[in-house]
Amino acid sequence: MTTLQSVPALGTHPASGSLPSRAETREQLSKAAYDLLVIGGGILGISTAWHAAQSGLRVALVDAGDFAGATSSASSKLLHGGLRYLQTGAVKLVAENHFERRAVSRQVAPHLANPLTFYLPVYKGGPHGAAKLGAGVFAYSALSAFGDGVGHVISPAKARRDVPELRTDDLKAVAVYGDDQMNDARMALMTVRAAVDAGAVVLNHAAVTGLRFTKGRVTGADLEDRLDGTEFGVNARLVLNATGPWVDHLRRMENPDAAPSIRLSKGAHLVLKRTRPWKAALATPIDKYRITFALPWEDMLLLGTTDEAYEGDPADVAVNEKDTAQILDEAAFSIRDQQLSRDLITYSFAGLRVLPGGPGDTSKAKRETVVTEGRGGMLSVAGGKWTTFRHIGRTVMNKLAALPGHPLAEDMEPISHLPKKLPLPGIANPNAVAHRLLIDGGTPGPRMSADTARHLATHYGSLSFDIARMANENPALAERIHPDAPEIWAQVAYARDHEWAETADDVLRRRTTLTIRGLATDEIRAGVESMLGDRG
Repeated sequence: MTTLQSVPALGTHPASGSLPSRAETREQLSKAAYDLLVIGGGILGISTAWHAAQSGLRVALVDAGDFAGATSSASSKLLHGGLRYLQTGAVKLVAENHFERRAVSRQVAPHLANPLTFYLPVYKGGPHGAAKLGAGVFAYSALSAFGDGVGHVISPAKARRDVPELRTDDLKAVAVYGDDQMNDARMALMTVRAAVDAGAVVLNHAAVTGLRFTKGRVTGADLEDRLDGTEFGVNARLVLNATGPWVDHLRRMENPDAAPSIRLSKGAHLVLKRTRPWKAALATPIDKYRITFALPWEDMLLLGTTDEAYEGDPADVAVNEKDTAQILDEAAFSIRDQQLSRDLITYSFAGLRVLPGGPGDTSKAKRETVVTEGRGGMLSVAGGKWTTFRHIGRTVMNKLAALPGHPLAEDMEPISHLPKKLPLPGIANPNAVAHRLLIDGGTPGPRMSADTARHLATHYGSLSFDIARMANENPALAERIHPDAPEIWAQVAYARDHEWAETADDVLRRRTTLTIRGLATDEIRAGVESMLGDRG
C-alpha cells in the first residue's frame, strides 16, 4: 500500500482537459442567463439536466452535497422490472420497467450494468408456492421478451451449487429469473458527465439559501459554496426542484403555506464480506408484498432492504440496530448462519424513497413520478425508480414543453426528436476493455493486475484508458490504494480532475468502493485529502 508520506507527490499536474475550477464555474453560473436551473443532483435532477441539455436548453445543475450524495447512491443497486409489481397486477409497469432496464444495460450503459441471475427460494410454509412463483417468473421473463432467458424452476441441489450459503432446510424448489445490477453512484456520475458533454454547467456542494423572484415568479436561486462560503446566484427562466426528500423544504421557500406533497420511506442495507463466491443472487419472499435481497456486488454481499415510514430530518437518515437486526433476521430465511455473522459487516447505508403523499403502507405505495407546479411557477419532481431514470427525464421534458405560455418550448428540441438510446460516456464492451488493459499494461509503466483491469472496465468503460495512461506516466499512481481493493491512486487523481470530487467521501464512498469495503482508513482518507488539495 502506498504510504502516507508519498501521497502528496502524486498527481501534481492535472490531466489535460480537466474541469474548470469552482471559482470559474461560479463565475459562469452567476453571469449567464439559463433556461433551466435544476436544483438537486440526484438521478432525477441529473437525468432531467441531461435531457434538457440535449434539447438545446441552457441548463445549470446544483446540489447542496455531492452528485448522487444521498438516496441515489443508497439504492439496492438494481436495474429491474420489479417482480413484486406483478403481485399487484401492474403488468404494464413491469413491461415499461423491463424496456428501460434492457435499454440501459444493452445500449446506453453496457459498461456500467451487469446481468445477474436471481434465485427465488420456495420454502415449506412460505408466502408463495412453487407453482405460483414458477408461473410468476415465467410471466416476468415474458414481459422482458425472454431477453434474459425463460423464467423456470430448478432443484435445491442445483441452486446450492451457485449459492453455496443457501439454506436448504425445508427448501422445496427455486424459481429463476434474470435482471441487472449496477454501481448506482458510478451510473449517476457518468450521467452528470453526459449532461456536461451536452452543454450543462454543474456544481456540487452548492446549497440554495433562497429563491429569486421576478413579479411573483421564481426566476433563479441564491447559493452558497459549502466549501469556502462564497455566495453567488443563478438566474433562470424556469427552476426545477429535484431535491428528493427535501422537495417540500424548497417548495416552502417558494410558498410558505405549501402543503406537504410527499412522504418518505426508509430503506436500509448492509454490506458484508462473502465467505464463498456466489454465482447468483437471492430474492426471498418475506410476505405477500415484500422481498429481501442478497446480492453479490463489488466482490461483497449486499443485503436488504427495509421499508418503513420515516419522519425525521432527511439529513439524519442512518442504519440503526433495529434495521440491522431486521435485515439479518430476514436474510436468515434463506442464508446460512456463517454468512450472516456481524463480524462480516463492512458497511451499512440507508436511503429515503420519496412517495406520493397519502395514507397506507409504504411497502404497497406506487413508485411513481409526480411533477407539480407551484404558486411561483417552480416545478417540483419527486418519486420514481432508478431503473426508469431516462424515462423520468423525458417525462419532465414533456411537462416543460406543455407548460402554459410555453416558456421554453420555442427554444427546445422536442423530446421525440432526440436519440432514443443515447449512450453514456465510456460505452464499450467491458470484457474487451479489461483485456486490452491487461495486454497494454506495463508499456511503459507497471503491469496492471487482473482485478484492477476488470474493476476499471466495469466502472469507467473506455475511459479506463485515460486512467491507465496516468498510471503509466507516474508509477506511483499505479499502486493500489489498499491491498484488499482493486482501486489504484490514479482513480483519485482522475476523480479530482474529471469527476468533480471535492472531499474524501466523494472519492471513497461514491467514486471508488473503499468505504463500502470497510477500507477507508484514516491513513487512506488523509492521503486522498492530500491529493484532492493538490490541484496543480
